Amino acid sequence: MRIDILSVVPELLESPLGHSIVGRAIKNSLVEIHVHNLRKYGIGPRRNVDDYSYGGDAGMVMMVEPVFRMIEELKSQRSYDEVIYMSPDGERFSQPIANELSLKENIIILCGHYKGIDHRIREHLITREISVGDYVVSGGEIPAAIVADAIVRLIPGALTDETSALSDSFQDNLLSPPVYTRPAEFNGWKVPDVLLSGNPKLIRAWQDEQALERTKLLRPELLDDSL
Repeated sequence: MRIDILSVVPELLESPLGHSIVGRAIKNSLVEIHVHNLRKYGIGPRRNVDDYSYGGDAGMVMMVEPVFRMIEELKSQRSYDEVIYMSPDGERFSQPIANELSLKENIIILCGHYKGIDHRIREHLITREISVGDYVVSGGEIPAAIVADAIVRLIPGALTDETSALSDSFQDNLLSPPVYTRPAEFNGWKVPDVLLSGNPKLIRAWQDEQALERTKLLRPELLDDSL
């Protein structure tokens, strides 16, 4: 799998994509992640990528030409399954979307910045818009890192224990059950006896029950979504 991320501040993505599970997946050639500086195709001697908006609204807008030229360059080298724009008004990112995107071969992610991007980019170049929540951050770099991380950890071989991803929160629209580790008792706080029983059937039943109860209590809308 290959993910190309387009940004005006690519430095913001160096640490999130260079360590832990994502970093190991890149090192082990399970995924390629390339971060591109849009200023490569900036306009004029200062490589400008933004300009004032028509209509006089406050804030600068990312221009269409640098984005168009970089996407055209990438598309001349390979085909892409999706060209994603990280946008607060896109579809809400979820585990099912992460599962779907993890099966793609090549993806472009465009990080917005400033006041936003020229709408012609959204009309003619973008195939999908994704939001990580109902709030606004300074740019699309951190949301893009979130999406990339969620996708990469689902690639076979990215996790040491590949079954771990199957028990993550939001798989099957349920939160994860509580987890414990050694010692079995600390400060009078005990691990539930069933987890010490060594009986896989009883443990699985307890985990399923806990996942359902936690979801009912903390995120009941997930159960509504599954109906």
